[in-house]
Amino acid sequence: MARSDRPDRFDRPDHPDCSDFLDTDRAFSRRAALRAGVGVSVAAGFGVLPQVVAPASASVSAGGGGADLSFIIDCASWGARPPAAPVTMKHGTTRKIIVHHTEFPNVTDYSRAQAVHLAHEIQDLHMDRNGWIDTGQHFTVSRGGFVLEGRHRSLEALADGTEQVQGAHCVGENNQGIGIENEGTYFTETPPAALFASLTKLCVAICRQYGIGAHDIFGHWDYNETDCPGAAFYRQFPTLRRHVADRIGQRTFPDRTWPDVYVSNAGPVVRVVQWLLLNQGYQVPTTGAFTADTVAAVKDLQSKLGVIVASDGTVTDPTWEALGVPIRQGDSGNAVQALQSILLHKGYEVTQSGDFDHNTHKAVQAMQHLHGLPPNGKVDTDTWCATVGGIIAPEFG
Repeated sequence: MARSDRPDRFDRPDHPDCSDFLDTDRAFSRRAALRAGVGVSVAAGFGVLPQVVAPASASVSAGGGGADLSFIIDCASWGARPPAAPVTMKHGTTRKIIVHHTEFPNVTDYSRAQAVHLAHEIQDLHMDRNGWIDTGQHFTVSRGGFVLEGRHRSLEALADGTEQVQGAHCVGENNQGIGIENEGTYFTETPPAALFASLTKLCVAICRQYGIGAHDIFGHWDYNETDCPGAAFYRQFPTLRRHVADRIGQRTFPDRTWPDVYVSNAGPVVRVVQWLLLNQGYQVPTTGAFTADTVAAVKDLQSKLGVIVASDGTVTDPTWEALGVPIRQGDSGNAVQALQSILLHKGYEVTQSGDFDHNTHKAVQAMQHLHGLPPNGKVDTDTWCATVGGIIAPEFG
C-alpha cells in the first residue's frame, strides 16, 4: 500500500489480479514438494512429478483449527463497496503469511472510526486508481489494533481453513500467501503496541486455520521489489514469529525456511540469487528481475547438484544452500556483493564494494544477534538464510 499522493507500490505491469505466472493449483503441489525436498518420480511429457509429503520438522496441525475470528470486522460491517467482479477462490494453496505496511501516515487516531476510514481509503485506491476488482490484501490492521477484512470473502475462507481468496498484494504469491496490511510507515518507527498485538492475534488465527507455522511468516520485500514493510518493522519479525509460535504451541521448527523465489518474483532477494549465481560462474544480470537467463542458470545449477530441476526457476532449499558459500571478513567477490546488496536494502550501513570490510562484519553481527545466532560475523548457511529473508530454528530460542 502507498499513500494516495505517490505512485502505488502495487502498481506494476504484471497485474496481481490476474492469475500468477503458472497454473497455481499444479504449481502449489509441485512447489510445496520442492520446498520440502521430497522424492520424485519421472513421468513422460512432464519431467519430475513430486510425491507430496508434509515436512517432518514442523509440528503444525492440519487446517480448519476452529480459531475465534470474532475480532475481525467483516466487509459488510465496515461498509465495503462490492467487488467489481467475483473474487477467485483457491483451494488448498495457502502456505505462508506476507506482512505489509500501508505507507500511510502514522496517525494518532486509534479509533474504530479511523480503522473504517482506512479500509475505505485502501479499497478506493485499489479499485479506482489501480483498477483492481477489490481491496488487494486479505486483512488490514489499524494502528489502534482493529482488524478488518480486506478483499471480500477472505474471512469466509479463513473460517473454512481450506480455501483462500486470490489476492493482489504480492506478485507471485497472491494464491498462496495471506496478505496483511498494517496501517502506518515503518522505515524508522515501529508500530504501536496495539497494532503489534492484533497482528500477532491475526497471525495466530491464520496459522491455526490453515495449519501453517510461525516459520511461514514473511515480509513483502522477501518476494517483490519494494521497501515494504519497512526496515524498523521488519526487524520485529523474529519477535512476531516467536509470539505466534508460543500462542499456537509450536515447539519444533525446520532448520531453515528459505524464501522460495521463482520466475514471478523480483527484488532484493532475486538480486542476491543473481550475485550468487555470478559467484558460481553464471553470466546473469543483477537487476532483481527474474529473467530467463536467471531461470536457466538456476536450472543448470540444480541439474549439476543432482536435485529436482524446477521448470519455473524456483530457488529450492538445496539450491540456496549450494549458493550460500561461507564468507567472512577479509573476503571479496560476488558472494560479498550479494551479502552487501541485501544488507543495504534492509537498512544496514554498509557499502556495496565487494570487500568484506569492518562495517559489513558489524552488520552481519547485528543480523546474527537479531535471529538468535552467535554474533561472530562469519556468514555460514544459517546466517545466509536469515539475511536473505528466511527463517531459522535458532530464531525461536
